Amino acid sequence: MAEFGQEFTAQMAVCQFENGQWSNPEVKAVEPFSFHPATHVLHYSSTCFEGLKAYCWEDGSIHLFRYADNIERLRNSARALCLPVPSFELLESMIFDAVKAVKDDIPELPGALYIRPTLIGTELNIGAAGRGSHEALLYVITSPVGDYFAGGVRPLKLLIDDENMRSTPKFGQVKTGGNYAASLESVTQARAEFGADQVLFCPGGQVQETGAANFMLIKGNEIITKKLDGSILPGITRDSLLKIATSQGYKVTEMDFTVEELLSWLPESEALLSGTAAVLSPVGSV
Repeated sequence: MAEFGQEFTAQMAVCQFENGQWSNPEVKAVEPFSFHPATHVLHYSSTCFEGLKAYCWEDGSIHLFRYADNIERLRNSARALCLPVPSFELLESMIFDAVKAVKDDIPELPGALYIRPTLIGTELNIGAAGRGSHEALLYVITSPVGDYFAGGVRPLKLLIDDENMRSTPKFGQVKTGGNYAASLESVTQARAEFGADQVLFCPGGQVQETGAANFMLIKGNEIITKKLDGSILPGITRDSLLKIATSQGYKVTEMDFTVEELLSWLPESEALLSGTAAVLSPVGSV
């Protein structure tokens, strides 16, 4: 299997928002889009997306993991970016159609079909820096995937960055390309200079999350993670792990904590990253 996110199926679901309404979605062959150079998204980053997975069980049935939460998160991201907000029903139908169209391409377990619904502003207006795009394109592409990190499940190396923020305050909860672009320089530099797999962003010494996943600590019978205050992504895998932990008798603590506190806890604790792509990935060193 190709590296995560580099192999794609041949079909996608597509829908457009023009003249105040959404068109009927259609499933069509994956092909390049053609955009005018003045398209809103190319200038003002009016884009948000989601990542979720479909699994093919041994009996041949197909199951999506908590897709309703991904739909609501994308709708919340669209509102934050002042983009046209697709209905829950529209997104649900497009996700289902995109998966059904390529059901034979879903890998055997533990592989999965990664689903990427994406919404972009398509209005032709380079003067619209102060408002959202009045036109939009919504599409769903899919990708057969295995492990996110190269080498499979292994202890990851994190570099603590106590200066830079992954995102602006309150906007970290939005799943938009700009947040990922903001972390690229730090992550690329960490890999080149320290051989790190990811950066743990801790602006002002306050622990937040990595460039692509939530961070949590298992300290005895307690699980500690940053509270949801708008600065980090409300991860669906994160939420699932915390619910499972509670059901297994763990104490779950969502709070602000510092790098100094983290380093004092680490010798007797375990750390991990969580996310749709990362799933649950162990941290070996910081």
